[in-house]
Amino acid sequence: MQKFLYSDSNKRYHTLDYFYKHKFHSKIFKVSLNAGFTCPNIDGKVGTKGCIYCSKSGSGDFAGNPKDDLVKQFNEIKNMILKKWPNAKYIGYFQARTNTYAPLNILKEKYETILKLPDVVGLNIATRSDSITEECLDYLEQLNKKTYLTIELGLQTIHNQTANLINRCSTLENFEQMVYKLKQKNINVIVHIINGLPYETKEMMIETVKYLNKLPIDGIKIHMLHIVKDTTLAHMYKEKPFHILTRDEYVDIVIKQLENLRPEIVIHRITGDPKKEDLIEPKWLLKKFCVLNEIDKEMVKRNTYQGKNVTK
Repeated sequence: MQKFLYSDSNKRYHTLDYFYKHKFHSKIFKVSLNAGFTCPNIDGKVGTKGCIYCSKSGSGDFAGNPKDDLVKQFNEIKNMILKKWPNAKYIGYFQARTNTYAPLNILKEKYETILKLPDVVGLNIATRSDSITEECLDYLEQLNKKTYLTIELGLQTIHNQTANLINRCSTLENFEQMVYKLKQKNINVIVHIINGLPYETKEMMIETVKYLNKLPIDGIKIHMLHIVKDTTLAHMYKEKPFHILTRDEYVDIVIKQLENLRPEIVIHRITGDPKKEDLIEPKWLLKKFCVLNEIDKEMVKRNTYQGKNVTK
């Protein structure tokens, strides 16, 4: 087949590494940070139990220690990277919990603390679609004019039954409205989805991607559901086990999802990185590079690529 347009390697999908390399002409690292935010699904605004799969760190298992200030968190990671990549640039990744869920003055202080650091070229802010106020939107618009800004919205699934099961406590309508509000301000939007949520079929997972492909998003994160200790999901699985996707099933679903995404949509993630000591299932997720290699090999075998099923 003809070489995939957004690749200078064997990849047949639009990787984040390719995107950063061509945008910044430099090695870019995202530095995961824990700014100590909470979540409206925990503090009682919309819920108190959080999403059923969420760990104690609020999806920030590899972010910094919230007991440390942001500069210390950032520099600890940066100093490790410098040994191998002395000329690298950095994007501050506000990862743990809901990173726009605070008064504006606090958001400004935390974001701009990182932006002032040397070699920081942007911010990536993970949040919920129901947690960006109009005041915050206006500020993000100004911030986007000063640096490379990306807002990461957690969706996980378009299916209401699953959304209720995982206790997402936000609506698809609210999510879609926020995507358009952010894009009207020319802000980059990426969306987080999870494959293998309880009782979802392959067709349901592909439907989520087909829906997202119709929206003006810039990127997507595809994760495999992982069950970790001390979560509501772990208790649910122990009491009533449900089907966990095999690696082959996951690879097949991801490839079909990629085929239904516009080629210009950047794939920020295509698998997850659970902590070994906390992971209950699936164990195959611990071999991340095997998963990535299987996706690459199977795409070659099928002679397929991102966007193959997308009609212009």
